[in-house]
Amino acid sequence: MSHFSLELPTIQNWNCHSCSECCKQHGIFVTDEDKARIEKQQWTEADGIPTGQELFVKEGTWPGKTWFRLSQPNGACVFLNDEGLCRIHAKYGEPAKPLACRIYPYAFHPAGSKVAVSVRFSCPSVVQNLGQPVSSNRKEIRGYANQVVPANVRDAEPPELSPGTRLGWSDLLPAVEVLDRLFAADDAPVLIKLLRVLYWVGLIEQSKFDKLSGERLREFWEIIASASVDAFGKQTPIGDIAPPSRIGRSQFRLLAGQYARKDTYADDRSLRGRWRLLQMALALTRGRGTVPAVQSCFREVPFSKLEEPFGQLPEEAEEMFTRYFRVKVQGMHFFGRPFYGVPFVEGVHSLVLVYPSVLWIARWLAASDERTSLTRDDIVKAITIADHNHGYSPAFGTWGFRRRVRNLAQMGDIAKLCAWYGR
Repeated sequence: MSHFSLELPTIQNWNCHSCSECCKQHGIFVTDEDKARIEKQQWTEADGIPTGQELFVKEGTWPGKTWFRLSQPNGACVFLNDEGLCRIHAKYGEPAKPLACRIYPYAFHPAGSKVAVSVRFSCPSVVQNLGQPVSSNRKEIRGYANQVVPANVRDAEPPELSPGTRLGWSDLLPAVEVLDRLFAADDAPVLIKLLRVLYWVGLIEQSKFDKLSGERLREFWEIIASASVDAFGKQTPIGDIAPPSRIGRSQFRLLAGQYARKDTYADDRSLRGRWRLLQMALALTRGRGTVPAVQSCFREVPFSKLEEPFGQLPEEAEEMFTRYFRVKVQGMHFFGRPFYGVPFVEGVHSLVLVYPSVLWIARWLAASDERTSLTRDDIVKAITIADHNHGYSPAFGTWGFRRRVRNLAQMGDIAKLCAWYGR
């Protein structure tokens, strides 16, 4: 009998469509069992593995443990064949693949007496909601969860609500449920929902909780949610929202630039590569001249191009963004242990900043093709690029990145950025 129950994202569909993007975009770490099994498979040149090609790369040693990942020559997994399919899967079947490959795109996060399941939108099929409902794969997902979720998951301490304020799971989870409902509302476009969420979390940040708990706290979450809906109705004049500040835009470009990077193990780690990253950061800070192409899907285009109006978003963007935010919230994948240990309030701010970051990246993709409006494919590609890093790139958990998020929140620029890049 399992020691935890699973909370699945009921609004999400997914099946693998063999696009092989995960084999190219992510570092694939292997367990000791994976490594031993693959070594016993005796891969040779006849199987498509060149003689002398290393299968594993040592990533580091910590007390009692050495970590390895699959080699990625030319940026793709060593076992990816010319047809974009897995050699291990083709020869030995799906169960022989590394655990990380079998689990992707699922992620498992503690939520009191439950384990919340999220999915990674770095997979194009996830972004496009292709396949069967995730809920129909419950048995398979349960099998994965039993392999990776620790036995003491129910003992996990709830994350902070804000710095220095920690509630029990029974008081924190209702806030997560209200946040999900704010994103689920069908009476307003996603931009209005984001403004409501920012207003709501701003009221949380200003409040004290030493005398609130239980039913009274549940009522408080609902009262301030109603206040946020009253503050931003469907007809809120978005055009009246002031542009982001100069400092805010500079901070945001650095943040969005990190979202745009292909931060994988194929990157150049040499001194020359680090110098190139520093030059990119300086260019993003200044915001003058051309945007440095941080990966091959981008061209160097004038910064000014990304600040111009791009018109109405593609019709499908509303559904994609709403589903993205709801899956992240339902899956507890925006704060606490699954997200660099940040408090709830800071996690919400980071989550909302995904919206202008995706639109900035989508504008860059369009401008790279000399277009001045966004397509559905721009949004799909931009979400996969951004979510490749969100919650997974070590850079996002650094003091500098978190300070950037807090600065944008304190300056009141997050709402302005959402409106500015949504026009």
